[in-house]
Amino acid sequence: MPHAVNAPPAALMVDVYAGQLMPDEQVRIFGQTERAFATRTVRSGAPVRALGAAAAAGLPDFPIRANGTTYDLYDYMSRNRVAGLLVMQDDALVHEQYELGITAATRWLSMSMAKSVSTTLVGAAIRDGHIASVEDPLTRYLPELSGSGYDGVSIRELMLMTSGVRWDDTHTDPASERRHMLDLQIGQQPGAIMRYMASLPRAHAPGSLWNYSTGETHVVGALVRAATGKWLADYLSERIWSRIGTEADAEWWLEAPGGLEVAGSGLCATLRDYARFGRFILEGGVIDGDPVLPEGWTVEATRPREVGGQRLDYGYMWWPVPARDGTFADGAFSARGIFGQYIYLNPARRIQIVVLSARSKPKGAEAILDNDFFNSVVEAIG
Repeated sequence: MPHAVNAPPAALMVDVYAGQLMPDEQVRIFGQTERAFATRTVRSGAPVRALGAAAAAGLPDFPIRANGTTYDLYDYMSRNRVAGLLVMQDDALVHEQYELGITAATRWLSMSMAKSVSTTLVGAAIRDGHIASVEDPLTRYLPELSGSGYDGVSIRELMLMTSGVRWDDTHTDPASERRHMLDLQIGQQPGAIMRYMASLPRAHAPGSLWNYSTGETHVVGALVRAATGKWLADYLSERIWSRIGTEADAEWWLEAPGGLEVAGSGLCATLRDYARFGRFILEGGVIDGDPVLPEGWTVEATRPREVGGQRLDYGYMWWPVPARDGTFADGAFSARGIFGQYIYLNPARRIQIVVLSARSKPKGAEAILDNDFFNSVVEAIG
């Protein structure tokens, strides 16, 4: 059921995306953004699945090698303005830490980690028979896109962000398509974002060029809704969230009360429950022996590929993460969002790391690159 909007005001989100908030205010907003817009609840379910007993000592004192120098965990947490950190290996909780005033009960904004959740629901819809194939044209499920820039674009091309439709995802540029989408979200008019997406021109041939687009994920959300007949929050709850032992309901922003979820950025969940979703992916999308995703989906969705004759370190809205030597031997990947939100998964070492942050700008504000931190953790405990 949608919730009424309280504080903080939705218009304040313009300052959020512009990177124009002081630290205390930013942390307060990130920890209660479910109140910025109308939301739909992602119901949890019993029983809660424990994350394993936490190691008394937490992470060892290990070097973080980055930028040609060596840092430690204190540097990473403070310089990168990390609010929450959780590290697991196999089913053991190695480290859990909360800073900047947040707690285990705080629902923190996912930013673009929600993209990886949304495309996972496409996989579930294929497994459930609602979608035939990633090669299907979008217009098979979204006929309203016929004649638009998305006419002739496949589901695979949409999830890879190679549709060829024009888009500028610069959060700090008021003239970008991304900021216009935010303005439409603040306007809270049902269907306005999809009408905007259908109005955008094609700039390149489908499949020929990668271009990061939060708007594409809104189309993913519309696809899941059209194919399954269910809202994303309800479908996520039914197929995954209520079955993986989550300890709290999540909330998902809506484009308008009673409208579509903002599939590319608006999930609000606890640190531990993000980790439970990560464990579900690390376990191949299987819950208690029941495959929720097609066989091989997690590998296909997270691997590097070639687009336009160049290697692309991007999957179905997941980011492959190279090891220190630049290879992908461990098959590591991450969901990630601006301001420093991450679910890092390393299948070969059975390691996952969840990071929630409140950095000063959407991108480039980190003092220590997160991939360097992830690789340093793997080297220390792997």
